[in-house]
Amino acid sequence: MTTHHFEPTHYFTAIGSHEPVLRIAPGDTVITTTVDARGQDVNSQAITPPGNPMTGPFYVEGAEPGDTLVVHLDKLTPSRTYGWTAKMLAPNVVDPEYVPQLPWHPEEPRGPAKWHVDAEAWTATLLEPETKLGKLTLPLNPMVGCFGVAPDKGQAISTATSAEHGGNMDYNGFVQGVTVYFPVFAPGALFHIGDGHARQGDGEIVGTGIEISFDVQFTVELRKGKRIGWPRGENEEYIFTCGNARPLDQCVQHATTEMSKWLQEEYGLDARGAHILMGQTVKYDLGNIFDPAFTMVCKMPKNVLPSPTV
Repeated sequence: MTTHHFEPTHYFTAIGSHEPVLRIAPGDTVITTTVDARGQDVNSQAITPPGNPMTGPFYVEGAEPGDTLVVHLDKLTPSRTYGWTAKMLAPNVVDPEYVPQLPWHPEEPRGPAKWHVDAEAWTATLLEPETKLGKLTLPLNPMVGCFGVAPDKGQAISTATSAEHGGNMDYNGFVQGVTVYFPVFAPGALFHIGDGHARQGDGEIVGTGIEISFDVQFTVELRKGKRIGWPRGENEEYIFTCGNARPLDQCVQHATTEMSKWLQEEYGLDARGAHILMGQTVKYDLGNIFDPAFTMVCKMPKNVLPSPTV
């Protein structure tokens, strides 16, 4: 088990089978950095084109199609004090007749809302624009907006969206301490990570979180011969599955199906038992509802589950 300190020199705005930047082994830890969604670094300087630039990909030795890549999000820390957000609800999350009433404000100076992020106080404070909110200060909840593995069939999929490989899911449950499982489609898995948010509400309904650069530490493991269909995850309280698609009912279907399979494959439940338990205890979280593919997260509380059988 080795700890790698990696300093990126270039970034990708599509997740795919790119030349790996580093080869690592199961059990290894990587300490690295990410730029923000606009390609701005720790000094708020644009060092790469915008569009959720990814650090990586990292080649995991021994990973093959049909395996599962396990990623432990060990540490996620904002690396600067300046964060930014969009200022208006996305038109697709409000009634169509309300869209003309959104605060488009063409007379306002262009540019994002600006935030002061204090990693010591663990707060984000809105600096501008001025609003009737007064001094708005919120607790941090650092999360990864976009990450995943190279997709199937040699595809390179834009970091603006998501699919079976992960991608721009913008789920605010992808925080420090969470373990995430990705299906492996390409040799080495080719893991990418980026798009750090200091915090974000459900759905990313303004099109951004508080976008910021990150210091990142993650550890990888490999489950050989374990095939899953969609990203999975777990924290202290829940196991969860992610469905990425549009329309919204389709991503609900993907996430729910993946959870049903997980309960039967690894918790020893039969289909009827899994479905009865899910029907009375399941929870759903909304990931991204702004991008080309939406994300729905299906959660099961661990305190109602039997012990895993594998």
